[in-house]
Amino acid sequence: MALLDSLPRHLFSSRGWGLLAAGAVSLLCAQIMGRRDLLALGVLLVVLPLVSLAGIRVVKPRFRVYREFSPSTVETDSFTTVRLAIARTGLGTGRVIMEERLPPRFGDSPAFRFPARSASGGTSRYEYHLRSGKRGQFTIGPVTAEFTDPFGLSLHRHSIDDGDTLTVTPAAVELPSTGLAGARGNDGITATRTRANPSDDDVMTREYRHGDPMRRVHWPATARHGALMVRQEESVTTPEATVILDHRYVAHSSGYGPVFGSPGDDGSDLVTSDTFEWAVTAAMSVSAHLAELNYSLRFLDAAGEPAFRRSSSAPEPDNDEYSGAAGLQSIAESLAAIQLTGPHHGRREHDAVRREHTAGADPAQSVFDDQLMDKLAAHRMRGPVLALLGKMSLAEARALAPAAGYAANAFAVVITDKPAECHDVLEALRRGGWRAVAVAASTSLPAAWTYFDEGDAAMWTAAADVRRGAEVGR
Repeated sequence: MALLDSLPRHLFSSRGWGLLAAGAVSLLCAQIMGRRDLLALGVLLVVLPLVSLAGIRVVKPRFRVYREFSPSTVETDSFTTVRLAIARTGLGTGRVIMEERLPPRFGDSPAFRFPARSASGGTSRYEYHLRSGKRGQFTIGPVTAEFTDPFGLSLHRHSIDDGDTLTVTPAAVELPSTGLAGARGNDGITATRTRANPSDDDVMTREYRHGDPMRRVHWPATARHGALMVRQEESVTTPEATVILDHRYVAHSSGYGPVFGSPGDDGSDLVTSDTFEWAVTAAMSVSAHLAELNYSLRFLDAAGEPAFRRSSSAPEPDNDEYSGAAGLQSIAESLAAIQLTGPHHGRREHDAVRREHTAGADPAQSVFDDQLMDKLAAHRMRGPVLALLGKMSLAEARALAPAAGYAANAFAVVITDKPAECHDVLEALRRGGWRAVAVAASTSLPAAWTYFDEGDAAMWTAAADVRRGAEVGR
């Protein structure tokens, strides 16, 4: 039995290997003893497994696979239920052993028998659960089927579908309520009234329209105009917030250690780092927090382009504006597979970038430039701007600093391995009107969020004065 267990299992079963061994012995004995009956028996024992092997590869069962994830996209550290429905569509009988191939991070691949005991209508249904501690897109499947011939002599294993993609989005961290909403208010609603005439009554009234309730009739204005007038309804404007997500490789790497991940066979590994993962979680959390306050959101990168243009999981890569529950879901899916971009594929490119910084070249020439400023100017003073940044040079900080003048409130979080060394960068941003803090990847996100309220009040007031001065200057 030990010898049989050491033989390849993808060609013949133990029974098939046994017949081949018996056939070889019969042929050997026929040669030694000169017996024709042993020769015929040996040929039969050898040919039968070989014919069975050829038969199951020519006439193999065919299946149809349906796979469903519930929920279809799942947050990190949450479970999704995978439901499989498998039906036989071609010739074939007997039981089949099937296995669902999974990326290594999900553990052992589940195996099951077809048909299932509870099969109905020729379709067998199976269910299992998955959980991932990291975001990304993962190929679940394909299902592989291993079946034998009617005599159980030979084996054949092949994939019966192509698999499906499971999207794992970053989980939002609950943020405490703060005063960061700015001029639009914490409730996410701004009330305005149409002011057509200087009269106090006319400011709040309009002509009666069919269907208006009589309780809203404004009688003094009705007497003055000689026609029914009603109190003007308040119009509600949707506040806006802009998030600048810096996903440059050079901004989230220091040397070679912090950056990890490379594209794998299942497409699940991302080029990322601890600081960038902190920024991604912050982007998701801030989006969920502001969406609850009825904010519409806009995502830009450091160059002013749509932040998710290079994300393989983005439903609309060229879109940068999101609103409502559908918009929040689109943001979550876009953040699932976003990764660091820019030169990072070799030591030569990395050294070239470092030499450029050392030589004093302006690293801000392609980021935080006029394209970003034009995008912010198009939505001037409509709401807060939050910049989630990696490590940056002083020149980059000075280039970004004037952008605060386009925001009702401007907040910058610099995520770096060495926050204590960012004093000059933070000062440059604050002089431009930003409320800027530096944090490490180990910092609690809620703590960093509340720091804007708990920080030096005089410093925040000075930042607001700078923004107002910039706005007046324009």
